[in-house]
Amino acid sequence: MFLESPKQAGWLEVICGSMFSGKTEELIRRLKRANFAHQRVQIFKPGIDVRYSETDVVSHEGKSIQSISVDSSQNVLLYATDVDVVGIDEVQFFDDGIVEVCNILADRGVRVIVAGLDMDYLANPFGPMPALLARAEHITKVHAICVRCGQPAQHSHRLPSVKGAGADEQVLIGEMDKYEPLCRHCFNAALKEEGKL
Repeated sequence: MFLESPKQAGWLEVICGSMFSGKTEELIRRLKRANFAHQRVQIFKPGIDVRYSETDVVSHEGKSIQSISVDSSQNVLLYATDVDVVGIDEVQFFDDGIVEVCNILADRGVRVIVAGLDMDYLANPFGPMPALLARAEHITKVHAICVRCGQPAQHSHRLPSVKGAGADEQVLIGEMDKYEPLCRHCFNAALKEEGKL
């Protein structure tokens, strides 16, 4: 007599780091491998992130994967049915409900992979990331290269040239025109120069 093996338990993987560290590229790599293994994959991105595409998740290097753009964490649950793997990019931009959504999916046996900034431009914990990191079974922290000294960078420094509406808001979507990756030393030096430290 053969016993039917239960569905493998789900879990949460978090890929975090600064801007330009390869978070989205690593997310895409993992999701494409799951597709290659014939797993049912669904990918999501926040509706506010339209830098490269309104629908696809796209890395700074131009790698992309088809996704669904949603405005609320609860919409992830509506679309994530009958799947083995769920990927969520720029998870720091979601409301705090995304933590519960990820837990529900993992409890259903889904492998949940999220990628996002762990710190904002002032080095404060960003949105739901601390709670996601606390609940994750697997955490990968990736680093950029400091543009000032070449050391590993973990900070997303907002350039002082960014002025006007939204310049002091936590969420300000941008690229190299608004941010630079810095190591701890260069980040602290930059904040001192700007009178923020």
